[in-house]
Amino acid sequence: MSLLEQIEFPADLRKLSIEQLPQVCKELRDFIIDESSRNPGHFGASLGTVELTVALHYAFNTPEDRLIWDVGHQAYGHKILTGRKKNFDTNRKFGGLSGFPNPQESNYDSFVAGHASISISAATGMAIAAKAKGENRQIVAIIGDGALTGGEAFEALDYAGGSKANILVILNDNDMAIDANVGGLHQYLIDVITSPSYNRFRDKTWNFSTKLSQFGPDLRELFKKMGRGLKSLFFKESNLFESLGFRYFGPIDGHNVFQLTRTLQDIQHIPGPKILHIHTQKGKGFKPAEEEQTEWHAPRKFDKETGEMIPLPDKNTIPPKYQEVFGETLLELAQKDERVMGVTPAMATGCSMNILMKKMPNRAFDVGIAEQHAVTMSAGMAKEGLIPFCNIYSTFMQRAYDQVIHDVALQNLHVVFCLDRAGLVGADGVTHHGLFDIPYMRAIPNMIVAAPMNEIELRNMMFTAYSTPQPFAIRYPRGNGEYLQWHSEMQLMEIGKAEQLRSGEKVAVLTIGTVGNTAMKAVDKVYTETGKMAALFNFRWVKPIDSETIKTIAQSFETIITIEDGLIAGGFGSAVLEELESTNFAGTVVRLGVHDEFVPHGTQQELYKICGFDFDSIVQQIETSIK
Repeated sequence: MSLLEQIEFPADLRKLSIEQLPQVCKELRDFIIDESSRNPGHFGASLGTVELTVALHYAFNTPEDRLIWDVGHQAYGHKILTGRKKNFDTNRKFGGLSGFPNPQESNYDSFVAGHASISISAATGMAIAAKAKGENRQIVAIIGDGALTGGEAFEALDYAGGSKANILVILNDNDMAIDANVGGLHQYLIDVITSPSYNRFRDKTWNFSTKLSQFGPDLRELFKKMGRGLKSLFFKESNLFESLGFRYFGPIDGHNVFQLTRTLQDIQHIPGPKILHIHTQKGKGFKPAEEEQTEWHAPRKFDKETGEMIPLPDKNTIPPKYQEVFGETLLELAQKDERVMGVTPAMATGCSMNILMKKMPNRAFDVGIAEQHAVTMSAGMAKEGLIPFCNIYSTFMQRAYDQVIHDVALQNLHVVFCLDRAGLVGADGVTHHGLFDIPYMRAIPNMIVAAPMNEIELRNMMFTAYSTPQPFAIRYPRGNGEYLQWHSEMQLMEIGKAEQLRSGEKVAVLTIGTVGNTAMKAVDKVYTETGKMAALFNFRWVKPIDSETIKTIAQSFETIITIEDGLIAGGFGSAVLEELESTNFAGTVVRLGVHDEFVPHGTQQELYKICGFDFDSIVQQIETSIK
């Protein structure tokens, strides 16, 4: 029996000797590689934290001691060691394990961690709670994969250091988010890691203090204190975290499980705010993932022996992804007008802004995991006459809502927000669904809110947004479009004008966004089976909405069905109801979309079905309405 097979929970791990931990790490890494090759997920980040995960659960009394993973895609090893090894093959599947920590799934998951930069704030709150309740527990925030670039992390560091909260922050420094880290902090951490004089001194201090342990803990601790006091003589920048009130330790090798474990055992009893800086390699232990870290952040299925990913279909045989259409169109607009700029918070590859970055590196800006900064920086560009396209995933745009209102809309600035991954995104689940953007964007004065039905409309909306000097939001989903031949000449669209796609009687189906393609197939199927056709309208614009077309529909139809890939409350259907209030419509309105709930993870088709707007559900609703 392997060591990993003997471990169901961390208590089993703590029964082993420290000399056995490297073997546990090897087996855990092999397990992650094996499972991820067949069931894809966030791969590289979890490989990089194997030794850290083992050391944490060995040194701390989890779950009594709290671990907060930030971002949560580092935590596959954590899940495997905390009672979920046997069903890890359900990871990210409908009804199975979440890809991120979730307290409803396990009491070892201390906090939901799908969005970055939250761990230090949460840890500080937990430490305050523990003190208030007289509880003696350790609180550990593990922040990595670029999460320290987020503004909330700096706010928390500033407060926690001053508050003397009893927390340990582990900075998992691997030089990466999804793409390479950016910014001054990144360069500072490089300087720490590569400082020859400081690192020689640190290693000698560690080795000598270890030898002193045989003469008793007091002498060893005295020597360590002397070493910490001399740090500034060798490396002045080491005081950055200390100036915020943190005791700084490191940097140390994040793949040396012995040193990690002993360091954690030593420093956990030091009161107050502490930060341990470790250096790791994303994708550690799997050569292809070490060499191409962005590509292997979340790869598709692959051959674990050869490292070759399962081939994708020929690009000439399938429509492009919406993100690719965005990237190519943005490049064309930038080539057309030198005022066009691209801004993204650490999602250059994910949203395909890397297309512009490769061709025009001075016209595209990756600001790190800092959505608020991305929005207000875009506002500053627009105030000076540039036309920034600010691409932020819908779920992450929630984090910059005040900046959208105060810094962009209030000043009526020409910023184009492209909200990638709008709607139900699939396996990333509840923390990543982009369900709230229609309600929160359409509530903002001066904001135009649009959603294309296909990639041709996306291109035209981007061109229309470029040509319209006011705040403009375009939402589009994860996944592929509808057409192989999509690269048509861009055309201006009439803002606020819907398009009728099918004529019919009694029932009118109103859609926004790409769900209109499913609705069109459903309308056609009902006609084929019953001989009765429902009318179909592609609204395109949530704000301004086509009031005149809604008035005409109210006069001509008995039932109105609205369909949206988003939250019903305050969404497109609500906007239609608001317009109907001023008419004499006495018929029935049925709104299909996501109800007042958080939706779990699964494939997009599975989630459309449980939310009631997949193809079969739409067909059934149309047939019921016709009857």
